[in-house]
Amino acid sequence: MSPAMSTANGILVAGIGNIFHSDDGFGSEVARLLLAGPPVPEGVRIVDYGIRGVHLAYDLLDGCDAAILVDATSQGGDPGTIYVIEPDVDAIETENGLAEAGIVDAHGMDPASVLALLRSLGGSVDRLLVVGCEPADVEDGMGLSEPVAGALEEACRVVRDLIDQEMSRLPKTRKETLA
Repeated sequence: MSPAMSTANGILVAGIGNIFHSDDGFGSEVARLLLAGPPVPEGVRIVDYGIRGVHLAYDLLDGCDAAILVDATSQGGDPGTIYVIEPDVDAIETENGLAEAGIVDAHGMDPASVLALLRSLGGSVDRLLVVGCEPADVEDGMGLSEPVAGALEEACRVVRDLIDQEMSRLPKTRKETLA
């Protein structure tokens, strides 16, 4: 299917980050917990992308009704603080646009580059949400800091609430198509 003919494919929840940089592994850990927990509704895909930004861009190219990125993001709060950010997708074209949209990339995945690649391939994301966690440490190391590990349950609850919210936004006929 050509990019121009892509159709929406439900909701994509993308855990992103580098597990070898301490708290930067937050998104991957949330994805792991969501996959191990109660089932999500039909039409929802949860994927741990880690640092595979090109893979994420190509999956977004297939289309989705909404994308929820889960990542460590420095917003200036206390470590372990959970944020829900709805960035201005049109502003996300450069690293500066990413910062202006409220997402600061603390690792090598570079979501701005993922979205720029997606655009260069003829794709777009109409609805993008970010569930972020304020990191305490993104230096080399394995495992999450205590405050970030303590925020995992809340983050999973927030993601599940956003999934329910986004599913309720879909037209009834769209929900039936996904099921």
